[in-house]
Amino acid sequence: MMKKLAAVLALTASPAMAASGPFFSLQNTNFIVSVAFLIFVGILLYAKVPGRIAGLLDGRAAQIKAELDEARALREEAKALLASYEKKHKQVQEQADQIVAAAKKEAKAAADQAKAELKSSIARRLAAAEEQIDAAEKGAIRAVREQAISVAVSAAAEVLSKQMTAEGAAASIDAAIAQVEAKLH
Repeated sequence: MMKKLAAVLALTASPAMAASGPFFSLQNTNFIVSVAFLIFVGILLYAKVPGRIAGLLDGRAAQIKAELDEARALREEAKALLASYEKKHKQVQEQADQIVAAAKKEAKAAADQAKAELKSSIARRLAAAEEQIDAAEKGAIRAVREQAISVAVSAAAEVLSKQMTAEGAAASIDAAIAQVEAKLH
């Protein structure tokens, strides 16, 4: 590669022909520059500069390749880590959805239970109210009957006291005693 470069540079220097006279003369500056250039290229080749440059370039290429390989490995590791986190995120999301669904289900069950308890409480209170109404109604009927009986007894006693004579009272008492004796025996 260096040889080609040297040949190209030598050819580019010769067409200028800035100096006059024969080319292969020490008086010709083009010849002197060309010889100096060839000596310089020879010193570079003798010192193995192109090999060193190639070695440095190869080393740099190997370093870049190693960095690329490391970058690929890191990229694969990052992809695996991302996939792991996405999987965990999905699992956490599913768990959250399950928790929300369970909470909704529990809330619905609690609401249904509260409704059922409210209905049974209302039914118990209605039954208790109906029993109280029945008891009050029976109590009122009993009170009216007792009052009616009391009024009837008072009225009958008053009527009997006005109509009853001493002989009639004695006969009534004797009849009542006979009736009690008949029932006891």
